[in-house]
Amino acid sequence: MNNQLKSHKDTYILSNGVKIPCIGFGTYLMTGNLAEDSIIEALNLDYRHIDTASLYKNESDVGQAIKNSGIPRDEIFVTGKLWNTDQGYNSTLKAFDECLNRLGFDYLDMYLIHWPVPEGHEDDFEELNLETWRAFEKLYKEKKLRAIGVSNFKPKHLKPLMKNAEIMPMVNQLEIHPCHNQTETVEFCKENNIQVEAWGPLMRGKALGFTELKKIADAHSKSIAQICLRWLIQQDIIPLPKSQTPSRIKENTQIFDFTLTDEEMKIINNIKLSE
Repeated sequence: MNNQLKSHKDTYILSNGVKIPCIGFGTYLMTGNLAEDSIIEALNLDYRHIDTASLYKNESDVGQAIKNSGIPRDEIFVTGKLWNTDQGYNSTLKAFDECLNRLGFDYLDMYLIHWPVPEGHEDDFEELNLETWRAFEKLYKEKKLRAIGVSNFKPKHLKPLMKNAEIMPMVNQLEIHPCHNQTETVEFCKENNIQVEAWGPLMRGKALGFTELKKIADAHSKSIAQICLRWLIQQDIIPLPKSQTPSRIKENTQIFDFTLTDEEMKIINNIKLSE
């Protein structure tokens, strides 16, 4: 565990030396004024890592919120994602240009392949991923991207890509939360110097119903959400919580003043969904 982290503005260092804030702000299902208001609230609370995707249909809202915040662009780490139907070399380059235009940026901090196996490409996803990755490498070399990575890739997806890539993926964004540890993939990423991020860290709210988590939360005078996020931080995984409630946006950053014990970590690791 990285014991140097003292706040959500503190950073991990990616394999290429780029710094990435240790907590991100998720924006899935946020559009329009809701997205802008929530992002500005997060930025006012010192979040410096915003996660979006073309699928979310809110890139223009993200860009506008950052512009309206008055915070210099180079102080905010923004991640975008390439949607499945845009995979392929030329289509990736086109989709990226459109992404930048919607954001109103001239560069992006990080771009991820959203999913490894687009529908209809079950038999040739390896070739398609590599073609897409070649476009990512081109954009990275042109300094339009500060970092490149993937999302929802398991070792079986990563291995063929890494075997043929010139530049290795720097990040893998995965669904990780209690009941879904993704241990094998997380360990593979750590062994290969790929930073792991966690989307859906609160199980879209379902985590709040677990009695095991409530007991641990009460022991630390914290919320269940804070316990879930701390559990990830202690694994050196970047959580991407989302909320539109100002008090919860703030609460999600207040996880650096306590430590889960080894026994508590083990309990959380072993939580299972009831049948």
